[in-house]
Amino acid sequence: QVQLDESGGGLVQAGGSLRLSCAPSGRKISGLDMGWFRQARGTERDAVASITWSDITYYADSAKGRFTISRDDARKTVYLQMNGLKPEDTGVYYCAAKIASNEWDTWGQGTQVTVFS
Repeated sequence: QVQLDESGGGLVQAGGSLRLSCAPSGRKISGLDMGWFRQARGTERDAVASITWSDITYYADSAKGRFTISRDDARKTVYLQMNGLKPEDTGVYYCAAKIASNEWDTWGQGTQVTVFS
């Protein structure tokens, strides 16, 4: 079974930047749709950004202009560059992939992002 390994979370002051990384174990990401989701405490998990196998990107309104999703198929890694971070960006960020279906069926364990003012 494919596992998604996330890294790059941490504690950052408002206005700062973080870059999250996601790499699936045991397979390439080429041909896969990949995405990032955020779950703040007491809320549902919401989509932040996604990128299709053909590099079509989607961003939540809250992420537009500040976050950039990208993929490096050679390194088998998907990135989420987050700039201009705000306290409301705080949450657990999950990487997801559409591997066996057209749904987000494979998830990472999550990485915590905390933005303080």
